[in-house]
Amino acid sequence: MSALNRSTIFPGLSALLISAAIGMVFFYAPLEKTMGSVQKIFYFHLPLALTAFLSFFVAFISGIMYLRSRKRIWDARLASSVEIGVVLTTLVLITGSLWGKPIWNTYWTWDPRLTTSLILWFIFASCLILRSAVDDEGKRATYSAVLAIVGFIDVPIVFLSARLWRSIHPTVIRADSIGLEFSMLMTLLVCMAAMLAFWVGLYKFRVSLQLQEAEVNDLINQKR
Repeated sequence: MSALNRSTIFPGLSALLISAAIGMVFFYAPLEKTMGSVQKIFYFHLPLALTAFLSFFVAFISGIMYLRSRKRIWDARLASSVEIGVVLTTLVLITGSLWGKPIWNTYWTWDPRLTTSLILWFIFASCLILRSAVDDEGKRATYSAVLAIVGFIDVPIVFLSARLWRSIHPTVIRADSIGLEFSMLMTLLVCMAAMLAFWVGLYKFRVSLQLQEAEVNDLINQKR
């Protein structure tokens, strides 16, 4: 497979899957009896949340690997995954608020799931701020790695928060079952596949840009 084909496979795949996902959400998945059409936000909300968790898991692993090897590639992977994770978490909070307004009659409530998700956003947004504030590449990578490792502790807390504390947030994925009928489950799986393909393509693109930016900075520093 040529380099061009490898670079276009995930954007093309994600475009197909996203088109299929949108079609299934609006024309295949039935209306939920209690919430009605607003429930369809769920098919975007949950995949966004799971890929955000994936982003922070990749940042966690990349942070560990950077501290062990001190290789630039791991810092590039960490930075890319944190950037994507913060954007996805922002979208999770927005879609959750839009979903919550007609159901809870408010855009925001200090529910355990919402509160821990907001804390997660602050942790990794601060990682991006830290990266922009530290000029030294080695220190920036080290500080980012430590923060990504420590910050990941909040991910399982977010996931388990609706089970550990009293929460009004719905829980779809349970230990013994998934509370969805077949057509809803199939729609959710296609939406998740679409988000995963989009995530992989975006991640690979951002890592490549991070490495190119580092090489350009090396050339600039050599000419000084």
